[in-house]
Amino acid sequence: MPVLLLLNGPNLNLLGTREPDIYGARTLSDIETDARAFAEARGYELMTKQSNHEGDLVDALHEARTTVAGVVFNAGAYTHTSIALHDAIAGISLPVIELHLSNVHAREEFRHHSMLARACLGVIAGFGASGYQLALDALIQHLESKP
Repeated sequence: MPVLLLLNGPNLNLLGTREPDIYGARTLSDIETDARAFAEARGYELMTKQSNHEGDLVDALHEARTTVAGVVFNAGAYTHTSIALHDAIAGISLPVIELHLSNVHAREEFRHHSMLARACLGVIAGFGASGYQLALDALIQHLESKP
């Protein structure tokens, strides 16, 4: 069974209690459980990891290059600041979908620019917790469309 990685960055461990008017009431554990079931129903195993530390996320991307077929990545605030994460994504030669729970373009101006998007296959934003399934679906469709 092919393996996918669902990687979550800083503060996403607080989902369910952190600004629920923006991020919703679902916990990260709830989201991961639903995402795992979604992937497994399509014949994929889903590994999950969350870290508040940029270097840990870089390490997870590096490890992924030899263990998974693709990555869904919610980098949180690091999306807007991290050249290191951009370079890690560009360096692993895997399809990566950038994901955001909120519509970052409808929020503060500093959230309008992604340092990661140029290295990613695509970006999904603004659909709350269901965005995880949208991102997995897009990633799986991409993988299955390759010859």
